[in-house]
Amino acid sequence: MPSHVSTSAAYTQEAGVRTSRGVVVIVRSDGTIACERCTVADRMLSRMKGLLGRKDLPTGEGILIRPAPSIHTFFMRFPIDVVFLSRQGDVLKIAEHVAPWRARSCRHSYAVLELAAGEAGRRGLAVGDRVDTAQPVGA
Repeated sequence: MPSHVSTSAAYTQEAGVRTSRGVVVIVRSDGTIACERCTVADRMLSRMKGLLGRKDLPTGEGILIRPAPSIHTFFMRFPIDVVFLSRQGDVLKIAEHVAPWRARSCRHSYAVLELAAGEAGRRGLAVGDRVDTAQPVGA
């Protein structure tokens, strides 16, 4: 598993790929925090649910969906920022303020970080940045 999504939580071995569960902190390679409380969605049901059913996404919270070359905001109640990541953690594309009932995709994307609308800009995320580490919340 890439270092950008590792946690100290127990790992499971599935088809030769290590996966983690839980809530992590996503940190950029320059040490700045991209997301303080990021839920990892790497199973079919958690990926399908995503942010559906939520009334909002508070600042500092997000969801990391993997694998995910595309997302949709059908049935959502609020706009989000969508950060597409490569398998190595490189930011490939950022779609800001994606309104409900929209879809976005990015060729060669492995994972998607969904943040509150405007949060990618406030955090200074840009195409070409690298997300290097993830640590358990409270670590």
